[in-house]
Amino acid sequence: MNEHESGHAHDGSHDDHSHGHGTSSTSSRKLAAVSVINLLGFLAELVGGLLFGSVALLSDAFHMLFDALAYVMAFAAAHVADHYGEGDRWSYGLHRLEPLAAFLNGLLLLPMVGFILWESYQRFLDPVAIGTGPTLVIATGGLLVNVGSVYVLQGGEMSLNERGAFYHLLGDAGGSVAVIVSTIVIEMTGFQIIDPIVAGLIAVVITWSAGKVLRGSSVIFLHRTPFDSDKVQAVLREIDGVTAVDDLHAWQICSQITVATTHIETDVETMAEAEDVSRRVHEELAHNGVDHATVELCPSYSDRDTHLNNHAH
Repeated sequence: MNEHESGHAHDGSHDDHSHGHGTSSTSSRKLAAVSVINLLGFLAELVGGLLFGSVALLSDAFHMLFDALAYVMAFAAAHVADHYGEGDRWSYGLHRLEPLAAFLNGLLLLPMVGFILWESYQRFLDPVAIGTGPTLVIATGGLLVNVGSVYVLQGGEMSLNERGAFYHLLGDAGGSVAVIVSTIVIEMTGFQIIDPIVAGLIAVVITWSAGKVLRGSSVIFLHRTPFDSDKVQAVLREIDGVTAVDDLHAWQICSQITVATTHIETDVETMAEAEDVSRRVHEELAHNGVDHATVELCPSYSDRDTHLNNHAH
């Protein structure tokens, strides 16, 4: 790279700040539909659990309520990120609301677990007779609600909030199946103690769901690199003209926006060659899921340690 063409070549591929709003719109519509479906399912199971005395059915009802509230929160986050936050004031819009909503959703599940376990313990000590016929009908309706919600969400790449909702729904479906099986067992054997045992198992499933959502949102907040950094750096070093790769950093704004920056040393001598190196670096980063990359090109340094001490992080 000659003196006129040397220095630092900065290239930030921001695609005119496009953040996939079409995907966000679809996501928010799906979450809105699932919210309505689950609120209706909650009301049905709540009334049934109170009328017919099934703590397992009540547990499944409250599970569905918290899930519905989680979906409402996720829908609100997706809607706000989709319609607000444009412009220079918000560099990447309001898409950080997605992991925030997912994290809060995971936290909301934990007090529900405590309630279910406490109520199950009380019923374990003092079993209560339940109306098995109506309970079975309502639990079957709850299962249909969950299956319908899964059908609405499935298909295509899911956002973090959609994945969180999907895990919730799988747990809900499992809870409904457990209620159905336990009700049949109670009807056939008369062992009322099965009801609180099944409720406790549902609490375990809810805890697993909460853990998945909390981990998924936490790694975004804590800026965990979303790919194998050493492997990507090794591939970048193999690009013709690249002599060193430093300061490769990558993180996620939300589950659908990945950002990366890197410092590339090169021994090319013309602007055309530098542009080709930059293009190939961007292509490799995009291959690893990076949506927005900023690549800094500079000539190779004989006194490389001094340069890195001044500029590297």
